[in-house]
Amino acid sequence: MSVQPHPQDLVINRLINAPAATLFRCWTEPALLTQWFVPKPWTIASAEVDVRVGGGSQIVMCDPQGNQYPNAGVYLEVVPNRKLVFTDAYTAGWLPSAKPFMTAIIEFETEGDQTRYTATVRHWSEETRKQHEAMGFHTGWGMSTDQLEALAATL
Repeated sequence: MSVQPHPQDLVINRLINAPAATLFRCWTEPALLTQWFVPKPWTIASAEVDVRVGGGSQIVMCDPQGNQYPNAGVYLEVVPNRKLVFTDAYTAGWLPSAKPFMTAIIEFETEGDQTRYTATVRHWSEETRKQHEAMGFHTGWGMSTDQLEALAATL
């Protein structure tokens, strides 16, 4: 099921001790999403998601100083408990965004009693991929994945 790697991809691939359906819930239910989506000490000020093809999302990240960073996007593909694809290239209603940065492909594949979790972040250019990597993609998304796994263990 995994997406073929592309030179502009950054990827987190991990075997998580939780069912795919639980991980999918953590990605699609705002009350759960706000608990793990950014590496601490960052937080989520608000999360609104309309999880359907063409549905929009608005997730507002908050840094430790209280500065807010709104992130709007739209879902391109939704396969319950298996796959989510979303992008910041568009917002709700298929309106183009001012500065597209990435498309995320989130996959959940059952392996025994665990789930192979693959988060592929495909960037619009090599420059934006390098920028995201320099921002600490692997550390930040890795910490968020740890938080996702810890939350899933409580559900």
